[in-house]
Amino acid sequence: MKFLNSLPRDKADTLLLLGSAVLVLAPHTAHLPLWVSLLCAATLAWRAAVTLRGKRMPSTLVLLPIAVAAMAGIQFSYQTLIGRDAGVAMLVLLVAFKMLEMHARRDLYVVIFLCIFLVLTNFFYAQGIGTAVLMVAAVLALLTTQMSFQFTATVPSLRARLAMGARMLLFAAPIAVVLFFVFPRLGSPLWGMPGGAGSGGKSGLSERMAPGEMSSLAMSDEPAFRVRFEGPVPPKEQLYWRGLVLDAFDGRAWTRGGSIATRSGTSLSVRGPAQRYEITLEPSETRWLFTLEMAGHMPELPGYRASVSHQFELSTDRPLAERVRYRMISYPDYALDGREALDDPNQWLLLPYGYNPQALAAGLALRKEPLPARRIALVLRRFREQPYSYTLEPPLLGRHSVDEFLYSTRAGFCEHYSGAFVFLMRAAGIPARVVTGYQGGEANPLDGYVTVRQSDAHAWAEVWLRGRGWIRVDPTAAVAPERIRRNLAAAVERPAPFGIDALRGLSLFEPGADSLLGRMRNAFGAINNGWNQWVLNYTPERQRGFLQELGASLAGWRVAGLIMLGAGVLLLGRIFYLRREIDPIEAVYSSLCKRLAQLGLARAADEGPTAYAARIAASQQLVPPSREAAAEFLRRFSAWRYAPPQPGPHQAATRQLAATLKRLLSQVR
Repeated sequence: MKFLNSLPRDKADTLLLLGSAVLVLAPHTAHLPLWVSLLCAATLAWRAAVTLRGKRMPSTLVLLPIAVAAMAGIQFSYQTLIGRDAGVAMLVLLVAFKMLEMHARRDLYVVIFLCIFLVLTNFFYAQGIGTAVLMVAAVLALLTTQMSFQFTATVPSLRARLAMGARMLLFAAPIAVVLFFVFPRLGSPLWGMPGGAGSGGKSGLSERMAPGEMSSLAMSDEPAFRVRFEGPVPPKEQLYWRGLVLDAFDGRAWTRGGSIATRSGTSLSVRGPAQRYEITLEPSETRWLFTLEMAGHMPELPGYRASVSHQFELSTDRPLAERVRYRMISYPDYALDGREALDDPNQWLLLPYGYNPQALAAGLALRKEPLPARRIALVLRRFREQPYSYTLEPPLLGRHSVDEFLYSTRAGFCEHYSGAFVFLMRAAGIPARVVTGYQGGEANPLDGYVTVRQSDAHAWAEVWLRGRGWIRVDPTAAVAPERIRRNLAAAVERPAPFGIDALRGLSLFEPGADSLLGRMRNAFGAINNGWNQWVLNYTPERQRGFLQELGASLAGWRVAGLIMLGAGVLLLGRIFYLRREIDPIEAVYSSLCKRLAQLGLARAADEGPTAYAARIAASQQLVPPSREAAAEFLRRFSAWRYAPPQPGPHQAATRQLAATLKRLLSQVR
């Protein structure tokens, strides 16, 4: 602030505008091509150097080829000049180039208004609370800059101008809040317009599972969804969030589509108490909905049509490009296809020819055991008793991936164990399939929500037993029971904090909720979740419900009267604030002009104080003492208005001059 206050006014205002533009432009570097960000930074640095050194601005002959080349670069990078991403990139470059073409006051305001529009475009890519706070700071800086250009005489300090801008924002905040709740909301977000090839949400779980793919997803701590239970949170070993069913194996990867619906369909019977909860699902590029096993009804999602497959996979008719919220009821005690025989069990027994001969022979050997449940127990005992390990960094596998895992490496993640288990079950004559989803979740004691992260991604197996139906079997629990009872961090060794082994094991850096980092993450998670629930998830449906409830509550005249009284108080406060903010010297000058106009000497619109004083001195409509008082008034006012800015505090001098002008005003009759 001291540096800006020490510069000449034109340089200080220009640098303030550059700083405000940086606040607006900086977040765009996360999605812009690198060359656009570098060109923008170089252009702003060029403008700052021109300002500080007092050099001439570059000519149009220099700027025009750069601008044309930049537009050609946009076309090359995005293959179009139309659309969200290409349009934002062009607008960013336009603001940067306009900085080198500011020759009049009008150009300054053009840059400010372009920056305000760019503030809105930041929300095309992120709507988190951090982005909102940064954009409020950017608007405050732009508002301060605009006020700085409008001062004609003594300019307050930067701190005082920032305080004035903050007060203006505070007075505008109630209007913004009212508009947020009552202004009609779009059915689809503005950021849903067509974008470039690089746009899109998080991918999440895939419809394909190969060794090593899910372990890479488990390294992400990004939230997949949040859950709020109506009652107590179930134990973690019961939190299996069902997603996709993979029933086809090609020798390398498990995929969907290996089975079809049977003639008799899929039956579901539920028993015992139900779990009622609400899921807030983060945006993704997929259509899959996740529910606690086993969902008892179809979810309702405004704007989407939900459906269920014959393997009880819930999905929507289009990708979930925005955050959605839906209520569910699930029954932990259920029987899926719990009958005596499947219509076509062979479709869950298929295995590719020529792959994994050792595992195939082991599965065939299991058929000697007459009881299917006994065959399952033998495989789980193998995982439990033999030296298998659970790791995020499993060795690479070749053509016979199941054989290499079972008899050679014996180290893997959940996809290794579930895939090998289902292979052995099919070879043993038991219908089996892989289920992927999430397991567990972290309860936040601050807001009561359970956060399920990408690191909770999990794969388990389902086997069909006569009279019992499809039952869940998790072979990972036989190798790493802590993964199911607690979380992934308790089952595998995570990388050392900041890559420093000496920090491993310190309570400060432990991932648990009781550590400092855990408490900080819970606090930030609760704030971010509140923002998501009450701001970002304020959909048109919620708005209609809110307005209906508001209309019912406003039926009484007392409530309506209180609201009108509150609005009146706010309006009076606003008027008082505006009157208080008028410069006292300008107010006295305005009073003099009004008094002289009443005496027949009205000031012309284009008449300055010096010319006005000369006309009054030549006039005979005032007595000599009044003419002298008016001339002295205008001389002092003209000297104050056109004086160069003075450093340091000037409130006392302003009050003294205002008192002198009021005394002279009283002598004009």
